Amino acid sequence: MAKKKKSQSKLRRYLLAFLVVVGVFIALIGYRFYHRIYAPNIAYADEKEFLFVPTGCDYEQLLAILSEHKVVRNIEAFEWVAMQMKLPENVHPGRYRLKKNMSNYELVKLIRGGLQEPVKLVIIKFRTKEDVAGFIGRKLEADSASVWNMLNDRSEMEAYGLTPATSISLIIPNTYEFYWNTSETQFIERMKKEFDRFWTADRLSKAAVLNLTTVEVATLASIVEEETNYQPEKSIVAGVYLNRIKKGMPLQADPTVKFAIGDFSIKRVLNVHLAFVSPYNTYLNAGLPPGPICTPSIKTMDAVLNAAQHDYIYFCANPDKPGTHAFAKTYEQHLLNARRYQQWISRQGR
Repeated sequence: MAKKKKSQSKLRRYLLAFLVVVGVFIALIGYRFYHRIYAPNIAYADEKEFLFVPTGCDYEQLLAILSEHKVVRNIEAFEWVAMQMKLPENVHPGRYRLKKNMSNYELVKLIRGGLQEPVKLVIIKFRTKEDVAGFIGRKLEADSASVWNMLNDRSEMEAYGLTPATSISLIIPNTYEFYWNTSETQFIERMKKEFDRFWTADRLSKAAVLNLTTVEVATLASIVEEETNYQPEKSIVAGVYLNRIKKGMPLQADPTVKFAIGDFSIKRVLNVHLAFVSPYNTYLNAGLPPGPICTPSIKTMDAVLNAAQHDYIYFCANPDKPGTHAFAKTYEQHLLNARRYQQWISRQGR
């Protein structure tokens, strides 16, 4: 009997030991799986804050990107998780934010679900379509050359009711959100939607009162934008140009000459500049130029739509308040203002 009890006790010890070994084995296997799936495996660094997956990228190309840029510490562990989560069939292009202590599971989940973080695009004043295209090419996947070509493609722009000369009027400065993998066509389509959103019934009505189209408003606003940074007088400057248009006078806007020449560093427009032959030279051509000479701000567009009503025909820089202008109703008064400014310039030693 004692021998039997001893045998049973020994058996229980063996069984317990076996169960402990099995438990440890299962725990090790479980830990290994847990570690592969949830342990930090992404080599986060400030310069690698985002992972960019280009359009058309397949699984093998994705692995090459991860390896080349050392995004993943243990590529084998990442691949195992990727296979379990069916990533090879679900690689989505985009801009994915990398976080500290990020796991394989978290990164695979982002790419598989296309959960990219949008790009905040702050569009400011640009003077040329080349500037617009270059900016977009640096911020989005869309190729800068493709953006430029589209803005200059007559048939493409006709679909939007525009021409290559007026296409830049689509670009209204503001802060927008885009997905990084936006194409040039998607970018232009979004800008057209924003353009239509900007042109409310109220703004269209004001443009009609001025006898201007939406593009003409943008063109005049672009000149005002280049003439002054002082917001309170923008509606006055707009009024001057509208008065000139009504009288059939040339606008004689210096910024249009700089645009025509393509040299925005010119400080003083001289007679040699005024003689430059171009449809944008408003000293040689009456009326508005063929299209905008920059992308004017919304405030400047509204300043044109709410142009001040006055009898001013001329204006020049005001020495009494640098950054503003002195306005005149007659050429004689304008000459006095201009002479006073030239005397001030001379005293400054310029």
